Amino acid sequence: MFSTATRDPMLDLLYQLQRRTGQNFSEPFRAFDWAAPEAATAGWQPAVDIFEEPDAIRLVAEVPGVRPEDVKISVEGNLLTIRGTKEQVAEAKAEKVHRYERTYGAFERSFTLAASIDPSKIKATYTLGVLTIMLPKAETAKPHLIKVEITPEKALKA
Repeated sequence: MFSTATRDPMLDLLYQLQRRTGQNFSEPFRAFDWAAPEAATAGWQPAVDIFEEPDAIRLVAEVPGVRPEDVKISVEGNLLTIRGTKEQVAEAKAEKVHRYERTYGAFERSFTLAASIDPSKIKATYTLGVLTIMLPKAETAKPHLIKVEITPEKALKA
């Protein structure tokens, strides 16, 4: 007989506590470039890489198993927030479940945008469980070269 396996929410909480405690001991002095406040409702947080390019900041988040339509990106003031839900699919084939290690549920990450980001031009793409958000820099924030003019030697002697 097949049974539908469901995850006990209390076991989920204990697993998250054990995982975060382990992270505190294994990575106590890691650098925080963009400290992201954890949301009280978040069951997990996607890993995020942030790259600076000449014209934009590129934010790349791993959201495997999350449908693109379940991802919501918003900007309020200077705060960019990524929210979503990863649904757990019950294993109808398994007679017994021995272990659940993958994370499910709601997630949320927030990042403070620099004043140099143009929020009206933010674009997001999703490919194979990877969410890429391009945060274009405003024209005034982009580096520009200043041309050095050469003065003729005659003008210097005069």
